[in-house]
Amino acid sequence: MNNVDGPKLRGAVVGAGYFSQFHFDSWKRIPGVELVAVCDSNPAAAERAAKTYGGDAVFTDHAKMLGEVELDFVDIVTRPDTHLKLVGDFAAAGVAIICQKPLAPTVAEARKIVDVACAAGIRFMVHENFRFQPWYREIKELLDSGVVGKNVHTITQRNRMGDGWGDDAYLARQPYFQTMEQFLIFEAGIHTIDTFRFLAGEIDRVWCMHRKLNPVIAGEDTAIGIFQFARSGVGVYDANRFNESTAENPRYTFGELLVECDGGTIRLYDDARITIQPLGQPETPHPYQPSRHGFAGDCVHQTQLHFVRGLRSGEAFETDGPSYLKSIAVQEAMYRSAETMMWESPSE
Repeated sequence: MNNVDGPKLRGAVVGAGYFSQFHFDSWKRIPGVELVAVCDSNPAAAERAAKTYGGDAVFTDHAKMLGEVELDFVDIVTRPDTHLKLVGDFAAAGVAIICQKPLAPTVAEARKIVDVACAAGIRFMVHENFRFQPWYREIKELLDSGVVGKNVHTITQRNRMGDGWGDDAYLARQPYFQTMEQFLIFEAGIHTIDTFRFLAGEIDRVWCMHRKLNPVIAGEDTAIGIFQFARSGVGVYDANRFNESTAENPRYTFGELLVECDGGTIRLYDDARITIQPLGQPETPHPYQPSRHGFAGDCVHQTQLHFVRGLRSGEAFETDGPSYLKSIAVQEAMYRSAETMMWESPSE
């Protein structure tokens, strides 16, 4: 069932920075969605986005926009420290919300945001897009089909971005990365946590260590984490933004994945190839057609399609507020483990 057609949903985007281009491009391609307003504190950025992607009205003040434009939903693509105010105001107006991650600069504030959305009774989804990358959706289907068995032994994700060395690290794309006190796990590791939960279920315990390799940044830029899944198996997270990969585009799959189960192995390569190797048999390619449009297999588009379908059907979002808080609890357990050098359990 498509669940995207129907009476037009009137939406607005708040935030017209670097990453918003992928959001705007997606909204243009979703049937039954009309982008009626763009808001950014930088008027030039808002005007540029509206001219490029559409949007009948341009604002620099979201409160003014709320007072003048009728909205069914808003897409918040701003920095984490702005989200509480924005979510509070749009939730009070009864507007459905999809909000970029990190949801807030602190765990306490993230929980408050979720509480505000729940108390207002509005539909709320976190724009956690990695689980919507086509290779992870495909691997999930393969796991559910039992092609390599019923129980996960180990899921290993290895990521080398190579964009974090030198004095100018991150400045070209997202310069505030340099000043984040908690960086790699908080900003990017949360994606892996959510993806691991999507593929293998909830996480019971965590062990982690992290380091800072580039002295010009404030937070950590490399980490190794081990996750114990409640159902079966463990996850291994090995990420480093300083050193480089050999991938043609390190930002396509954002690394490699190895899924080892009681009936064989699934491999994801950094060019998005998937192979299957049942026990006792050779590795063979798995045919599928991942997109190269937009960001990381067009996962932003798939995330926003999921949001629209949920709005129309009333079904729960995969990455709603309570689900996102489970990922944050694992994130915090990673930071605690790095301090204690002991296994830690997530606590919501």
